[in-house]
Amino acid sequence: MNQTTRESFTAVQKNGDGDLTGFQTSSGRILDYQQALAEVQAGAIAGVNVFKGKDGEMHIRGDADGDPTNNLDQLPTF
Repeated sequence: MNQTTRESFTAVQKNGDGDLTGFQTSSGRILDYQQALAEVQAGAIAGVNVFKGKDGEMHIRGDADGDPTNNLDQLPTF
């Protein structure tokens, strides 16, 4: 997939602990965390990557670009 066809995350849902639980894409699709994880792993979402956390689980994070304003935690909620 090239950059022009890849979606990006434009908004997030959080639980009471502030953990990300859902994502809205640039095309308006709503994904739960597992759906989003699968799409990021497949390379369908731009600007994010997957890493294995200390808990042994896979997690989504924004690409490190030195710009804190585009971190997933900074996206608007829906």
